[in-house]
Amino acid sequence: MKKKVKNADAKNDAFLREISEDVKNDNLRAIWKKYGLWIVLAVATILTITVSYEAIKAKKISKDEEITETFAQATSLQNQGRFPEAMAIYNTIQDSGHDIYRDIARIQIANIYFEQGDIMEALKLLEDIVRDKKVNPELREMSAIKLATYKLDFAPKEEVIALLEPIANTDSSWANIAKEMLAMLYIREGDIAQAKNIYQSILDSADADDDLRARVKDMLAVLNSEI
Repeated sequence: MKKKVKNADAKNDAFLREISEDVKNDNLRAIWKKYGLWIVLAVATILTITVSYEAIKAKKISKDEEITETFAQATSLQNQGRFPEAMAIYNTIQDSGHDIYRDIARIQIANIYFEQGDIMEALKLLEDIVRDKKVNPELREMSAIKLATYKLDFAPKEEVIALLEPIANTDSSWANIAKEMLAMLYIREGDIAQAKNIYQSILDSADADDDLRARVKDMLAVLNSEI
């Protein structure tokens, strides 16, 4: 009789653990749906807006008026949805010999592919940029971040880590964004302890802005209450 009771208790414990795990997984999926896509879209939008401006500013555009005007024309066409015309100009810029503009043009071509829904071609181009050691280092970091935003939801963990950790472990201006995305990756993988550690490292960073701190505190509150 005692043996039957023990067996019943063991089955009940196993059943309760299974239910607990299901609830935990449901909570993780809910967190991912709530925050994961938002981060992907926010980072992609930020990069699309800032990548050209910051890089061109660093080049001192007054010395390159002709190529700057050409680039501005391509950007205007792109903003109007006239993608083939914009693409033609960006391709010409790639052959211009102006390194920084060539690199930016490649990124903008990737943006056009994204806007046209040709995701695989866009990702391939970003991967080429990230691997190209001749590309401006800041632009390579931006490209790695943007590439990771699109891979965050489906790519193998190791692949996303390889993109983000080299940025997260430096004093780059993109370090905290890379950390935030790594935390989301670990949430995706169910490693909540590691996600919390990364979020805490963001809070400990002197470079984290108020919006990021608020978002991280919100995430920690969710993780502590639901997981």
